[in-house]
Amino acid sequence: MAQKVRRKQIRQTKKSKVSPFNIYWEKQNYYILILGMVVIVIGFYFMTIGPWDSFSSLVISPILLFIGYVIIFPLSIFLRKKSGKEKSTE
Repeated sequence: MAQKVRRKQIRQTKKSKVSPFNIYWEKQNYYILILGMVVIVIGFYFMTIGPWDSFSSLVISPILLFIGYVIIFPLSIFLRKKSGKEKSTE
């Protein structure tokens, strides 16, 4: 006689994929990132107005792009509030 094989019912749980940025990124980081994008767009805008050798194209635009790419973007990535455990150890 063939034995009936009972299959165990496996309960499947839905695993929601958690973003790895939830641990580190907060609203403040997103605001700084958006600020960096706005500064970069303004820098490219200043680059396009006027002739190629204008003051805004040669001075203002590179300064804004430098601030956006080198200061604001890394600041939005690396800035993190200290938790209660980190504050107590200092």
